[in-house]
Parts: sequence; structure tokens; C-alpha cells
Amino acid sequence: MNPDGNAARQLVAYEKAGKRTEAQRIRRIAEQPTGEWIGPENPEQEARGFTEAAEKADRTALLVLYNIPHRDCGQYSQGGATDGDGYRAWIDGVARGIGDRAATVVLEPDAVLHLVDGCTPVEVHEERYDLLKGAVARLKSLKNAKVYLDAGNAGWGHPDQIFQPLRQAGVDQADGFAVNVSNFYSTEDSIAYGKQLSAKVGGKHFVVDTSRNGNGPYTGGDPAQRWCNPPGRALGRTPTTRTDDPLVDAYLWVKRPGESDGTCKGGPKAGQWWAGYALGLAGAGTR
Repeated sequence: MNPDGNAARQLVAYEKAGKRTEAQRIRRIAEQPTGEWIGPENPEQEARGFTEAAEKADRTALLVLYNIPHRDCGQYSQGGATDGDGYRAWIDGVARGIGDRAATVVLEPDAVLHLVDGCTPVEVHEERYDLLKGAVARLKSLKNAKVYLDAGNAGWGHPDQIFQPLRQAGVDQADGFAVNVSNFYSTEDSIAYGKQLSAKVGGKHFVVDTSRNGNGPYTGGDPAQRWCNPPGRALGRTPTTRTDDPLVDAYLWVKRPGESDGTCKGGPKAGQWWAGYALGLAGAGTR
């Protein structure tokens, strides 16, 4: 749990302003452990800082690596490393920063999915597979790192479409895969999807992002934009490794609740804090 995260700072601001109702809501986010998304500029420093702080608290850092070249198919979170060599150097920096400390790593949300759905240029497919497989190998060379390769969500397609690409990207060497990252599908649907996929990749375990899935997916508006800051969503199950399912290693808050999906529906840029949306998530009822 980062005491200097966006939610924690917002909580302090509301308390100082005497806004007790708002503070109570934001506390529901601020008091939960969430993923730390490593930036492009100082990966070694950031990874070292988060893992050292977690170690001092007798906890395990949750790191999200999201810097693959040609990221997000040019959409709201476009960017990433400029080329393959830059990405390999970035991954190496992350690995040096983690060192022998414990870390759970969610590797490259949407990177495999976007190879399958056709939005990533064909000419970079081979390189992306090589980069992902190399990243898994580098991170698994560390003493205490667990690595989960992102595997999409319950709403995009069928496991038959992604299990071979996952294997090509190195899931066999990883600890498992992650589902529902930054999305809204219910925990039950995510587990069902994960179990179907696990059966096709050697019984691999998986983790589920439950940060904003308390009300399930949004069903209104443009279907192509339902994932982007949908209204009426709610916080999901709080993070835990006690899932009561032998295949599900953890429910995690990979996406940090209250940070925008992009400049849609009045939101700020992707990844920026949006207090109004955070209040909505924390105040919504769940079904």
C-alpha cells in the first residue's frame, strides 16, 4: 500500500477540507494495496523503491510493466519503448531494481491480446513475441519474482484464440497469467474464462483484477468504448491471496481505481487521477 499514492493524497485533501463523506469514500481505495505501474524513464529506481518499501512492510510489491513498443494500438495509452533494444534495456532495469526482493509482476496488459485481435501491425508480431518471452525469462531469473503474463478478459473472445499466442509469448515459463486487467468483467466470469484458458496452457494458475468489477461490465453506449471510463461501475473484491480456488492465486487491484482510462466521457489522460470517477466507484453499490 503506497502512502503517497493518488488516492492517499486525495484522502488527506478531503480530510483537511472537512469533506467527511468524500473522505470516507476515498478511504475505501486508499487503504487497499494496488499495482504500481513502472514508468519509462527510471525503471530500476522505481522498481527498487517499491520493492524495498514493500520489504520493510513485510509485504510483496505488485508491479505492472506496460512499456511494450507499439503499445495499445495507438489508442489512449499509446506509446511504449521506441524499439526492441530499448525495451530489453528497460526490462533489464526493472530486474536490477527488483533484485532478490519479492515481487509479483503483471506483464504487459493487452500485449498478447492485441496480437490476436488484429490491431497490432503484422510486421511487429515476431518481435513482440520475442520481447515478451525474453521479459518472462529475465524476470524469472530473479530469486523471488512471480510473473503473470496478461491474457485479456472474459469479454473479448474465446480462449481458443489466445492460448497458442500466450505460449509463444512465454507463458509456460511464467508463473501464470492475468485476466481482466483494467476491465470490468465480474469475478465469476473472469474465473470461468481463466479456467478455460488454464486447461489449454498446462494448468497454469492465474490472477484476477477485481479493482473495478463490482457491478460487472457496462452494457450501454458504443460497444467499442464500453471499457473506457464507463459510468455506474463499482469497486470489486478487495485484494487477497485467499481465493478459495486452487487455480486463482490472487484477486488484485492491478488498475488503480480512480485513474482514468483515457480522454473519453470527460476523463483526463490515461493514468491520471480523476477524483469524481473515484468517488463514483467507491460510492456505488455492487450486485
